[in-house]
Amino acid sequence: MPWRECSVMDERLQFVARRLAGESLVELCREFGISRKTGYKIFALPGMWYSGLTHRSRRPYRYANQLPFRVENYILNCQFQRPVDVSSPYRRRKT
Repeated sequence: MPWRECSVMDERLQFVARRLAGESLVELCREFGISRKTGYKIFALPGMWYSGLTHRSRRPYRYANQLPFRVENYILNCQFQRPVDVSSPYRRRKT
């Protein structure tokens, strides 16, 4: 018997279809091998359950210590536009 190919989206659609048909959420979660918390998350919003089926990225939406793009570019542009002080005692000496 060959393996049957299925995607995560197909499995979630089948889960929701069977839940809408009236099957118990606990039994479905047990059969599909997912936790009840995940089952409730897939079937979260009554009218908007399709959005719960898609995979969401785990990447953070924003980083706490990162400057906004415009501010970062402004600082870098100011840094490169400033003339280099040749007489600075902190510049590297060529040896």
